[in-house]
Amino acid sequence: MAPAVGETEEPAEFRRAVEQMRAAALRPEIELEDMPRPRNLAPFSAAFSAEVVVEDEELGGGRIVLLYDPDGHEAWEGTFRFVTLSRAELEPEMATDPLLPEVGWTWLTEALHLRGAHYVAPSGTVSRATSQGFGGLEGQIARTEIEIRASWTPSGDDLAPHMQAWLDLLCTCAGLPPLPPAGSGGEGVVPMPSRSALRDR
Repeated sequence: MAPAVGETEEPAEFRRAVEQMRAAALRPEIELEDMPRPRNLAPFSAAFSAEVVVEDEELGGGRIVLLYDPDGHEAWEGTFRFVTLSRAELEPEMATDPLLPEVGWTWLTEALHLRGAHYVAPSGTVSRATSQGFGGLEGQIARTEIEIRASWTPSGDDLAPHMQAWLDLLCTCAGLPPLPPAGSGGEGVVPMPSRSALRDR
């Protein structure tokens, strides 16, 4: 991983944090890749993109960026900051729920809580966007997506739970059932049917 512009070497604390993120356990439905890092948000940064894919259909995805400023950042209340985007297509019955924004934010906070990922200074938005075809696309089924943009400052030295919580959030947005605890005998959970299969019923 190349040093950030203007820096000769990444601090050990930052390298360790990125290694912790890379060590996150992935569900079979998750495809995780490195992304080009943003250059102007912090002295050091790392970025990953992820997609939730079931039966060759992408159900959701997003990106997560880790920012690091060794001198600290007053607005962050710390030296590290996560910046994330999570998106997924919604089922019709969820798309019209007036409480969807509150529910979406709860998905994030609960994921962090369940993973023991402590944090401060959270902020973000939850939005939905509906697309309807016209003209040559008039027969296209209307689609509604949820988009959760969030940032928070991790507390503690272990950043792996934060990465794991974000991956959990992606799966929740995509409609996948949660996996049982390791060793419970139910590791082979069958994912929910694809959205196209649900429509064809």
